[in-house]
Amino acid sequence: MDSGQNGGVTCLREEEIKDLPPLAINYLNYIGGTLNKSPLTVLEYGSDLRLFFRFMKVRRNIVSADTDFSEINVADIDKDFICSITLEDAYAFLAYCRTKRNNDSNARARKAVALKRFYRYLEIQGILPGKNNIAFLDSPKNKKSLPKYLTLDQCYSLLNAVEGPNSRRDYCMLTLFLNCGLRLSELVGINISSISFSNRTIRILGKGNKERVVYLNDTCIAAINRYLEERPRDGVKDRDALFLSNRLTRISRESVQKIVDKYLTKAGLGNMGFSVHKLRHTAATLMYQYGNTDVLQIKALLGHENLSTTEIYTHVYDEQVKKAVDNNPLNKPGK
Repeated sequence: MDSGQNGGVTCLREEEIKDLPPLAINYLNYIGGTLNKSPLTVLEYGSDLRLFFRFMKVRRNIVSADTDFSEINVADIDKDFICSITLEDAYAFLAYCRTKRNNDSNARARKAVALKRFYRYLEIQGILPGKNNIAFLDSPKNKKSLPKYLTLDQCYSLLNAVEGPNSRRDYCMLTLFLNCGLRLSELVGINISSISFSNRTIRILGKGNKERVVYLNDTCIAAINRYLEERPRDGVKDRDALFLSNRLTRISRESVQKIVDKYLTKAGLGNMGFSVHKLRHTAATLMYQYGNTDVLQIKALLGHENLSTTEIYTHVYDEQVKKAVDNNPLNKPGK
C-alpha cells in the first residue's frame, strides 16, 4: 500500500481492488473519496468484502468447497447476486470466520461492520430492491481484555538488540513506538516536514485522517538526529519520507513489522505475543505508570476518540497493584 497521506482508494494499488465486484469498488471509492476514510480502512473493508464474496461462492456451490480461497474470483459477482444475500448468509460467514479462520471477536466485529456499512450504502443508493436485512446483523461481543505490553526491562532489552547496517533507522523507529505510542500506519507516514525541532513536536496523521501533534522528548530528538545524519539523500524516491527502505522509497508497514519481529526475537521476546501494536500499548502503560500522566493526557497522545478506549491502561495499573498486594509476604491466613 502506498503510504502517502492523501486518503482513499487513490492511495491503493490498482491490483488491490480490481478483483472486487463493481459495486464493491464503487463503495470503496465512496468511503475513500467522499467519507475520507484512511487508506488502511479502505483496504481492510475491501479485504473483508472479498473474503465474504468468496465464502458466498462456496456456500452457493458456485465453486468447490476444496478450492483455495485465494484463487476464487469474485469480480464477476453482479448486483442480483449481492442483493440476494440474506441475513442467514451473513451469520454463516461470521461462524466460518470463527471456526475455520480462528478470527477473534474483534476481527469478526470488524467484518460485521464492513458488511453492514456496505449494504447501508446500497440501500441509500437505491440499489437494494427490498428491505436491507443485513442491517439487523448483530456484531460479536468484544471481550474486554487487558492489553499486553513490555516491561521496562524488556524495552531496554529490545532497544539493546538493535544492530546492523540500518541500526540508526531501526533504533529510531523503536524509540518513537515506545515513547510516542504511534500506530504502525502513523510511523510509516511520518514526513520530515512534519517534524519541528524548535518546538520539539511532530504532526501525526492518525485514524480517519485526523491530525494531532505529539511532543518529542530528548530521547526521540536524539534518535531522529542520529538517523538523519546517515539517512540517504541521493536517489530517494519520496524525499519527504522520514523512514526509507533499502530501495530508497518510504518504508512499508510490512517491512516495519518484520524489523520489529526480528529484534523481538533477538531480544529473547519472540513467541510471547508481542507485536508492533503491543509497542503502542507499552508506551501508554509506561507513561501511566511512571510519567505522572492522567488518562486524558494519554487519550490525546494516542489519538483515541473515546475515553473508554484509553481507560484500559488504568486497569493495567490496578491489576499490578492488586498483584503486588497479593504477593505481600504477610499475605498469609491468620490464626
